[in-house]
Amino acid sequence: MPDNLRLCVAQMTSTTHHAGNIAFVTEAARHAAQTGCHLLALPEVAGLMNRNPQEVRDLVSSEQADPFVTACQALAQEQEHGLWIETGSTPIAGPDGRFLNHGNLIDDQGAIRACYDKIHLFDVALDGQAPIGESKRYAPGGEAVLVDTPWGMWGLSICYDLRFPHLYRDYAKAGAGVVFIPSAFTVPTGQAHWEVLLRARAIETGCFVIAAAQVGTHDDGRTTYGHSLVVDPWGRVLLDMGGQEAGFGVVDLDLGQVARVRAQIPSLVNERAYAIRHEKGPSSGP
Repeated sequence: MPDNLRLCVAQMTSTTHHAGNIAFVTEAARHAAQTGCHLLALPEVAGLMNRNPQEVRDLVSSEQADPFVTACQALAQEQEHGLWIETGSTPIAGPDGRFLNHGNLIDDQGAIRACYDKIHLFDVALDGQAPIGESKRYAPGGEAVLVDTPWGMWGLSICYDLRFPHLYRDYAKAGAGVVFIPSAFTVPTGQAHWEVLLRARAIETGCFVIAAAQVGTHDDGRTTYGHSLVVDPWGRVLLDMGGQEAGFGVVDLDLGQVARVRAQIPSLVNERAYAIRHEKGPSSGP
């Protein structure tokens, strides 16, 4: 297994139509190839960020290949030495009339090596904002996905999955050394929780965490936090792309660090089963 993975992270301000996003990812793939990267990581809803369900329904179809995914396959294959692409996600038609928040890992031959549908959906009520109900438009996925690569095993997830630490611990216990958390975080939750949660997931699992993010004000009126991060297994931030603009960041991952960190703090093997005992308080009766 190679000891080094050179990674390009694309921070995006995705549009409401595939064409603009494909143009940006085309530029990102070329930048990644020119800088000697093995892998390009994209954020959540990289392919299409559109709150109008009818417009999205007109743009995606279960009868034909998704145009964004197809474009990423071509981009991976056409680079001189090939390029793996973790597509973040894009909406595709789901089984029950809702969409799936769908991500892919594409190899350097343009083949889809793994697919993942976001499991945990962002149904929240933030102070001062209208409730956000992702499950009204999206159906949840039902499978966590590990994939073998030349750089070891990787685990796939999307955005709100970040808040469910057992998913990443299960990935790490199954052998993953890298996990992806492509995201489109709101500004309030990003300011409060983004970095601390990503660093916690890296520290808890001894994994590299790759979290490409959306940034800025989008065509559909949303504003996202940015700060695409790459975190090493010790919890150190290797890359922070800031919260102002879209762009590309390149970072080298020393994959041997996964084993070295886990040898120092072997929490994955120190884990023990336990029961919960409920001690009742004193009775308030006579």
